Formats: sequence, structure tokens, C-alpha cells
Amino acid sequence: MITLDPAETFRQEAADLLDVLEQSLLDLEKRPGDADLVSSAFRALHTLKGSGAMFGFTAVSAFIHDFETAFDQVRKGEAAASPALIAAALQAKDHVAALIADEASADPDAGTAILAALARAIAAPAAADWLVTFRLPDNALELGTNPKLLLDEMHSLGACEILERSEPAAPVGDIDPDFLHLAWVVRLDGAVDQAAIEDVFLFIRDDMSLAIERTGGAAKSGGGEETAPAVAAPAAAARREPEAESAAAAPKDKAATLRVPAERLDELMDRVGELVIAQARLSQIAASRHDPALVGVAEDIERLTASLRDTTMGTRMVPIGTLFGRFRRLVHDLSDGLSKEVVLVTAGEETELDKTVIEQLADPLVHLIRNAMDHGIERSEAREACGKAGKATLRLSAAHRGAEVAITIADDGAGLDTARIRAKAEANGLIAPGTPLSESEIHRLIFEPGFSTAQAVTSLSGRGVGMDVVKRTIEGLRGSIDLASEPGHGTEVTLRLPLTLAIIDGLLVRVGSGRYTIPLAAVEECIELPRNADAMRGRSFLDVRGDLVPFMRLRDLFHADGEADAYQKVVVVSSGQMRVGLVVDQIIGNNQTVIKQLSRLHSGIKTFSGATILGDGTVALILDVMNLVGFGQKLEERRRETALGRAA
Repeated sequence: MITLDPAETFRQEAADLLDVLEQSLLDLEKRPGDADLVSSAFRALHTLKGSGAMFGFTAVSAFIHDFETAFDQVRKGEAAASPALIAAALQAKDHVAALIADEASADPDAGTAILAALARAIAAPAAADWLVTFRLPDNALELGTNPKLLLDEMHSLGACEILERSEPAAPVGDIDPDFLHLAWVVRLDGAVDQAAIEDVFLFIRDDMSLAIERTGGAAKSGGGEETAPAVAAPAAAARREPEAESAAAAPKDKAATLRVPAERLDELMDRVGELVIAQARLSQIAASRHDPALVGVAEDIERLTASLRDTTMGTRMVPIGTLFGRFRRLVHDLSDGLSKEVVLVTAGEETELDKTVIEQLADPLVHLIRNAMDHGIERSEAREACGKAGKATLRLSAAHRGAEVAITIADDGAGLDTARIRAKAEANGLIAPGTPLSESEIHRLIFEPGFSTAQAVTSLSGRGVGMDVVKRTIEGLRGSIDLASEPGHGTEVTLRLPLTLAIIDGLLVRVGSGRYTIPLAAVEECIELPRNADAMRGRSFLDVRGDLVPFMRLRDLFHADGEADAYQKVVVVSSGQMRVGLVVDQIIGNNQTVIKQLSRLHSGIKTFSGATILGDGTVALILDVMNLVGFGQKLEERRRETALGRAA
């Protein structure tokens, strides 16, 4: 019987509530007038306070009480959700997390300072966007009113932008020059209240038309009555940032979920893997006995095993949005720290990936995002000088591609500096000066250990360990990295990862007396090796429906014993943008492959990603297509160099 720790139960629930709070605050910074977001954040605070008191977290409850009191003024419309308030609230959320993790080690003075910052943010007039629409009396010019002076006075309150100007409705010839036919719509961004804006029009207020609205929220009209904005509110409601949906719906989504320890899921997956192996043995025995009854039972068990496997694997699949949500705060904080305006846009959050893969993706993605914001994205003034928008865009997306998931991190920054990367690589001894390399090969040098083009070591970069971590982690997950960059237009990094690390569909092949499994997701087609292939060793290319596909003989790579079969087969596989043919002696057929990791003794063998147990109890190695292709290409290059040397 498992005894649940009440404190640990609270910590698990609090983690979800803190996630909701953080996402709501980040959304609220973009949409300060969204009442649903304010309510979502307030509900999360209120639930945390009550649960904390119930489970004995008194310091948490006391701190949140003051936090909640300040935020309640926003909920009641007595204060605006200003950037200063959001920044203080995010710090308060971090302090709550520290109190929950270990109340004794949390700094009480830090909590006091955060609450003081919240109080100042509530008390100070918040910088806000105001939409001011005004039309002066027709005889304003006759009375000596100068519209330019009014606009200049508004500009003294904050940054102003004229959004539109109505043109005279009458023909030009009929316009009376003594009358004013124009109206203005001005957006004002400043830490001012509505009264300060009204004072600009103090002496002509009675005879003019004036409407003042706070963008995104309810505001008072020029007559002083509480009204809903006619323009601003609908626009704000429709202007949903593409980077994330409101966190308000999160508690609703979690109502039907059940918490299960990760260890239990891992154990269940192991049992299903053993069942798949046993089922394969049963099917092989049934096929050899030619007993219809036994074959029927074997087929039923195979069907049920496949269903159980898919269901069990489904419990391990987690939407990648749970990971993407963490990076909104990272981008928010880095934008402030680097003084760069960056918008994070996410897509494909519903894409599911094995939880084991997601857990190991956090660090690589953090390194890639930090690298893009520190090295790739320019400051606003530099972007504007190049004709770009001052605000940069960082895109984080995921999509299924066959049995893989492609995760893309793209920025619209300056792109990779090829000359600078090459010079640094030569200085570090990674390549010899003058070594002929393609642009793509030079770009991939950034993943080498210790490589960095930073001028100085900072808290973000300069030590050359980040991208190396990315490469090692992705390769450890049997994935690959695609890198593309265009000078002046940005860089795109795509991580290609298997859906699961537990069970895959494989193509079983024989090479000599050994049997090997090729991941079926990497297989494009199987063809017969031409009879004249021996005469083609100089070029090792096949003509596959008009496309030249290089091929390699696994017998040569693995030093297989015995004579090659008379009719060898070619399995055409793909890795990223490359297509390669693998020559085998025999294609045995498809099988369910339960992946078993190789021992540490064999960890340096990159050609194989693991092993599996076949139905007859023997072991088959699983080919790592990406590394195998790279190994074969290097071997082919050495052969060509040797042939050229002999010819010379």
C-alpha cells in the first residue's frame, strides 16, 4: 500500500497552479485589459493561499495573502496591469515557488522587497495605451485654436501616434478655409491618468467631441460616465497573441486527469516490451507447428498485444506544449536583460512526444533559445537600420513527420557569420587553415565542444558549452539536427526526434549470418541490387527513377563472413535531406522492435542505437541510420582518395 505525503501532494498541485499563474501573467502583459486573464491569475492565487494554509505552509499562505490583496485591485479595476506590476508579480510567483520548495532556505527580506514593489506598482500611475479621438468645433480656427499646439501638448504626456485622419467630405472647391473639417485619432503611450489628457482640451472641452479610451479595457468617456470602449475593447479581444492561448482554461483541462508516478509508467512499458517479445516467439512457434488452432490463438494475442502496446505508449505521450510554456518566461526575462524586443511565437503545442524525450529536451532548447537571443537577434536600432521591424520574432514549433517529431527554433536575426565561425575554428585548431569546407559544414562547427564566437564570457555565453550539450543530448535521443542560416534573415535549427524510445516498428534484414533491424520510419523503399553493381564500385550510385542515390554495402562495413547472396537487396533510407541505399543479403520482414540500450562498453559504437530480442531468442542490433550514413560517406571518401592516389 502506498502512503501519500500530504506536503508532496500540495507541492504537485501548487506546481500546476504556479504554471497557470505564470502563463496568465505573461498573457496579461500583452493584453492588460483581459478580464479573463486577471480572473485566472486571481483564482490561482486564491487556491494556493487556501491549500497552503490547509497543508501547513503558513509562510506561503501569509505571503500570498499580501500578493493577492495587491492583485485584487487589478481585478476590481482600481489599478492597471502595468509592466511594473507584471514584473513584480512574476518575482512574487518565483518567491512563492521558493517558499514551497524549502521555506527555511527562502529569503524573507526578498519577499518583503517584492511586496513593496507590488505596492509601488499599484500606487504609481501605470504607463498605458490611451486611444484619444477628438474633433474640434467647426469655428475653432476662427477662435484662434491651433490643433498643432494641442497635439504637441499631448506629445509632452508620452509617445503619440496619429492612427487616422478623416478627410473633408466636401469637394475641395467647396471647402471654407475658415472652418475646420478634420478629426484626429491618436494613440498615447504614457504614465498618465485620464484627467491629464482631459486637461489638454480644458478650454475648448464644451464645444468639441472627445472620447478617451484605455486600450484593451473599460474606460470613462469624455462625459465622465463608465462606458465600454467602442473601438479598443473589441480590437483587444480579437488581438490574441499567436504565441500562446490564455491560461484560464488550464484548470478545466486537468479536471479529468489522474496522477500516476512516472516509475509506474516506465515499469508498465517494460512489461509490455517483454510481452511483445513473448508474442513474437509464440507467433514463430505457431507458424512452425502448422496447427490452425495455435495459429488462431497467436493471431488473437498479436492483435491484443498491438492494441495494448499502442495504449501504453499513448499514456507516455505528452503534448509538447507543456514544455513550450516554460520558455515564455525565459524569453520575457532575456528580452529585459538583453534590452531586445522579442516576441515568442509558438505552434504545434498539441504535438505529442514520449515523456522521456520531453524531459531531456528542456536543456537543449534553453541553450538554443539563449543562443538565438544573445548571438542571433540584433537590438532594435540595428534591426531598424537594416530595414527590419524593431521587434524581433522567435518561432518555436513542433510537427509530426512520419514516426519523427520535428522541433524548429527559428529567429529573424542576423544569421550565422560564416567567416567569423571559420576563423574561430581555425584559431581553436578545430580545422586546419584553408581546409575546403562547404558553408553548411562550417556552420555545424558551432556544435563542437568548447566552440564560441563570443568576444567575452558573460552570464549567457562565451564558454562554448551550450551547443555541445545540444548535440550530445539530441544524439543520445537517437535524433538529428538540421541547421540553416541566411545572412541578414536569421537562423533555423530543426531537431528531429523519434516519437518514442521504447518500441518501434523495424525492418529485419540479414547481412551474412547476422541479423539487423532498420527503423521502419527511416525506410523509403526496397529494390533489388542491379546485376552489374560490381562494375559500379567506382561510383556506388543507383539510378532510382531518375534520382541518383548513393549506396553502401553493409557486408563491407560490418566485415560479414561467407559469400554474398546472388540476389542482394537495397534498402533505401533517408536521414534528414539525405537518401542512401543499404545493400543487404536478405529482407526478412517487419517486426515489433523492443529497444534495449547497449552497455557502456559499447557506448562508443555509433553505428548501432541499441539491440532487440527476436522471437527465437537471438539478438539483433538496431542500426542508427543517421550515424551509419555519415560513417559510410566518410568511408566512401577515403576510398576515393585512395583510388586517386593510386591513379596519380
